[in-house]
Amino acid sequence: MRTTLTLDDDLAGLLKQRARELGVPFKEAVNRTLRAGLGEAASPRTAPKVIPHSFGVRPGIDLDKLGQFLDELEAEDYAARAHDLTRRQPPDSRS
Repeated sequence: MRTTLTLDDDLAGLLKQRARELGVPFKEAVNRTLRAGLGEAASPRTAPKVIPHSFGVRPGIDLDKLGQFLDELEAEDYAARAHDLTRRQPPDSRS
């Protein structure tokens, strides 16, 4: 987060000296000093561990188009049922 902070001259001098001693940028020296002063409450957050998992999706299926894929399956199922219904109807008695 970017913010403007007004430091007392003596503190700014101490932080600049600390940055030179540690060989780090001024910003990092300020962040380290604030974390040390605030204790554990200011410890850097760690990202949650992500564990990859194979869901058994067949190659060639684009998960970003899953809705479209389901629509196609539904359309195929509808067409198959419609075809079965037309085969089961008795022939037209008109001649």
